[in-house]
Amino acid sequence: MTYLRLSVTDRCDLRCVYCMAEHMHFVSHKDLLTLEELYRLSAVFMRHGVRKIRITGGEPLVRKNIMCLFEMLSRHVDNGDLDELVLTTNGTQLPRFAQQLHDYGLRRVNVSLDSLDPDRYRTLTRGGDVRKALAGIEAAQKAGLKVKINSVAMRGAFENELDGLLRFTHERGIDLTLIEEMPLGDVHHDRSASFLPLDSVRQNLETRWTLTPLKANTGGPARYVQVEETGGRLGFITPLSCDFCASCNRLRVSCTGDLYTCMGKDTSVPLREALRSSCGDEKVEDVIFDAIARKPERHSLSVASDAVSGIGRHMSVLGG
Repeated sequence: MTYLRLSVTDRCDLRCVYCMAEHMHFVSHKDLLTLEELYRLSAVFMRHGVRKIRITGGEPLVRKNIMCLFEMLSRHVDNGDLDELVLTTNGTQLPRFAQQLHDYGLRRVNVSLDSLDPDRYRTLTRGGDVRKALAGIEAAQKAGLKVKINSVAMRGAFENELDGLLRFTHERGIDLTLIEEMPLGDVHHDRSASFLPLDSVRQNLETRWTLTPLKANTGGPARYVQVEETGGRLGFITPLSCDFCASCNRLRVSCTGDLYTCMGKDTSVPLREALRSSCGDEKVEDVIFDAIARKPERHSLSVASDAVSGIGRHMSVLGG
């Protein structure tokens, strides 16, 4: 286990239809791990082999004083404890924070962007303004951050937009990664109708584009191809149509300190009590080691035309 995804908040300034219900009940502030506790947990994981930490949300950059956590973690990038510190964001707050993130050792950000069309973006995010996300992408690149765009594939209008997304990203030197929609949480949205398997997306793309498989990866589950006509990279994350559990090296900690050894299971192990009941880390380490020893062989997520087999936890609880 070398890759930790650390959620710092379940709150977000958008309400994407596949991620959140329109009217969410958020975690009480007293139940959130403090920034100091998030750092302490990160240090424990780093001591035992984690080399990459991705900060997630909700939207991480809406957490008050979040730059303090990046500053603390940046020391471990500087001294070699961490190979990489990364952020997943919707991009709306990047004009404010991009330069500071670069100063604290970040070199890459993943920006969630499912549409360039202002009306569709507003519908998907329940009121968002795509101009803010685009300004964030521009600010990140200006600050020297490498940007990767993540787009959730959904049946319908997305299929007609995909070529435009490819051109937009590759013209700017940005990788595009497509992600299958995952059945996490009750979002009052018919996933069986919107689910779009990426094998069919790839077959459709190959009627118009030349896709050459690449061996390169960024430490996550994406499988990449080069689009010969643009020279850019396109990734596919296929948790449902093509299982990748055998190579999973990831752990996830929620903003309340729950450790998930598998995103596709609704079971977790609480770390908050162990953190708060002891000044030392032995109790925390014992809980972590026991949980990892019982990491499941594979997830049980499924989306089919006649059934959706998912879990009750919303994606925003631990950042996808």
